[in-house]
Amino acid sequence: MFKSFIAALFAFACAAAFAATDVNKATQAELEAVKGIGPSMATRILEARQAGSFNNWADLQGRVKGVGDGNARKFSADGLTVNGQAYAGGEAAAVKTKREKAPAKKAEGKAKS
Repeated sequence: MFKSFIAALFAFACAAAFAATDVNKATQAELEAVKGIGPSMATRILEARQAGSFNNWADLQGRVKGVGDGNARKFSADGLTVNGQAYAGGEAAAVKTKREKAPAKKAEGKAKS
């Protein structure tokens, strides 16, 4: 009985230690608790969030200075999520690539005319 209680208590403590911090719900203190996010970064995140919730990691990276691919990977590894989603590397690059391709297609169409 006592061993079961200790095991359950240990499991609860482990689960709490690995709890994710959602960028759309976190307070200043909760953001600062994520390794690599200091007071200035947390403030920038909260200021950008005033304009609306972040849709995904690419949205966060586009709106908050200092959150690039490398930092997004680190923050995600340390428990930060956007709408409950961990960072899947290269999201912002994929969005940028789609935007870059669209004008190129228009230019090709004009060249053929």
